[in-house]
Amino acid sequence: MAAERFDAVVIGTGQAAPALCARLDREGLKTALIERKLVGGTCVNNGCIPTKTLVASARAARFAQRAGEYGVALQGGVAVDMKAVKARKDAVVRQSTDGLGKWIAGMKNVTLIHGHARFVAAHEVEAGGRRLQAEKVFVNVGARAFSPPIPGLDGVPTLDNVSMMEIDALPEHLVIIGGSYIGLEFAQMYRRFGAGVTVVERAPRLIAREDEDVSQEIRAILEREGVEVRTGAECMEVKRAAGRIVVGLSCQGGAPIAEGTHLLMAVGRRPNTDDLGLEKAGVQADERGFIKVDDQCRSNVDGVWALGDCNGRGAFTHTSYNDYEIVAANLFDNDPRRISDRIQTYALFVDPPLGRAGMTEAEAKKSGKRVLAGKMPMSRVGRAREAGETQGFMKIAVDADSQLLLGAAILGLNGDEIVHSLLDLMYARKPYTTIQRAVHIHPTVTELIPTLLGNLKPV
Repeated sequence: MAAERFDAVVIGTGQAAPALCARLDREGLKTALIERKLVGGTCVNNGCIPTKTLVASARAARFAQRAGEYGVALQGGVAVDMKAVKARKDAVVRQSTDGLGKWIAGMKNVTLIHGHARFVAAHEVEAGGRRLQAEKVFVNVGARAFSPPIPGLDGVPTLDNVSMMEIDALPEHLVIIGGSYIGLEFAQMYRRFGAGVTVVERAPRLIAREDEDVSQEIRAILEREGVEVRTGAECMEVKRAAGRIVVGLSCQGGAPIAEGTHLLMAVGRRPNTDDLGLEKAGVQADERGFIKVDDQCRSNVDGVWALGDCNGRGAFTHTSYNDYEIVAANLFDNDPRRISDRIQTYALFVDPPLGRAGMTEAEAKKSGKRVLAGKMPMSRVGRAREAGETQGFMKIAVDADSQLLLGAAILGLNGDEIVHSLLDLMYARKPYTTIQRAVHIHPTVTELIPTLLGNLKPV
C-alpha cells in the first residue's frame, strides 16, 4: 500500500482536534483528520452537552415539584416524559454535531477520514484502508468508561455514561457504583426524574479529592432529595436475584446489600490508547495507558503530540481545548505556553453546582504557606434566599504573605459561574484585596465574595 503524504495527521475528533485542524488549515497545512466513530468525541456526543441538557430537564422537574414553595399551584401533579426528555437531549446534540461537521467540511486543507487509526511507524498511520505519512502527528483520542474487577460484574447488564444516553424510560431503581463527579450528576438527575437511586462508593466519603466539608454537604444535598448513599463499600460483589441486580456490600453501616433494576458503572475512565499501535511508533505511555508528554504536549517522539484526556494531564473539555491552545501557540505563534501555567479548575454539575479553582483548603494547609481562609453559608446571600436556593457555602484560601488566592470552592447557586471571578484574579496574580474592595451589584450571589474576603482567619 503506497503511503499518501500529508503535512499533518490528527487522530481523533475530541475537543482539541477541530480547533487544531482549523489552525492547521489556516496555516495552509494539508491535514488528515481521522475519526473511527463519532465526530466530536465524548463532550459533544455523550459527555458535557447531553448530560447538561439532561441536568436542565431534571432541574425543571425539580422546580415543578417545588412549585408550592413559591406560591405556584400545579393541577394534576408533575409528570416526567422520558421519551420527550431524550428527544430534547438528542436535538441539542444533533445541533452541535451538525455544526461541527459543517465547520470541518469547510476547511479546504483538511480531509476527514473515517476509520480506526493505528501507527505503523513514528510518522506513518493506517486508517480506513489508507496509509498516511506526515511530519506532524497529533493524538486526541480521549478516554472511555472503566469497570473494575468486581466479582459477578460480568454476569449482569451494566450501563455507562454512553449507554445512559440511549435510555428513554425511567428505571425503577438505579444503582450507581462510583460516588464521584459523573456518578453524582446522574444520581441527582434520575432521582429528580422519579427513579429510586442508590450510590455505592468504595471510599469513606463521596468525591474524596475535595475537602471533607464539601463532600459532606454534597452528600446532604443528595440525601435531602431522596438519594441513598452507601460509602465505605470495600468488598463489593454483584449478582442477579429475582429479576433484580444486587450489589453485596461490606459497609460500616446499613444493610449488607444495595439492589435495583439498573446498574450504572461510574468509577473512572481509561485512555483510548491500547489499540493505537503506540509501540510501533516508539511513543511511550505510562502503566495506565496515558501518553507521556512534556509541558507543551510533546511525546518522547519528535513530531508526535498528545492532547486531551489521553495525555493524563487533564480530564476535562476545557483542559483539552487548552492543550490545543498550547500546541498552536508553540508551533505557530512563538509563544511558549505550558501545561504547568494553567490553574486547576472544574465544576461538579449537581444542583446547586460546585465550582472549584486552585487548591483545596487541605492542600493549602499542606503547602507550607501561611494560610488565611474564610467560609460563609449560602444562607447569608440575599439572592439565594430570594430564589429559595440556600444550600451550600463559599470557601476561599489565601496566602497570608503574598495575599494571592490559593483556592476556592463555591458550592451553591451559580457556583460554577461565580468561581471564574476568583480564577481570573488568580491568573492575574493580583492580591485578594482587589476583589475585597470591589463594589459588586446587589442583589447577586457574587456580592458576598468581598464580604467573605474581609473575614479571613488564619488556619
